Amino acid sequence: MPKLKGGKGGAVVRLHQICHNEIHATLTEVELARDYSTVEALRAHPRLAKFIDWVGRRPPEFHSRTPGPRRKR
Repeated sequence: MPKLKGGKGGAVVRLHQICHNEIHATLTEVELARDYSTVEALRAHPRLAKFIDWVGRRPPEFHSRTPGPRRKR
C-alpha cells in the first residue's frame, strides 16, 4: 500500500530496487492502493507476472534500468 494512500505504518514488503521500479512504471499510486495492495494481486497483474518470470531467471545482484515506456498518467 503506498504511503501516500494510507499505507504508512502498515505491513512492509521488501523489494529489490528493479522490482520496485517496475511496479511504479506499471501502476499509479491510486491503482496500487485500490486494486494491487497485496503481493498476490501484484503477481497476478499481466505485465508484472511477465517481469517476475523474467527477473526470476537473473542472479540476485542483477540490476538493470526499467525498460519500456512509463505508465500513462
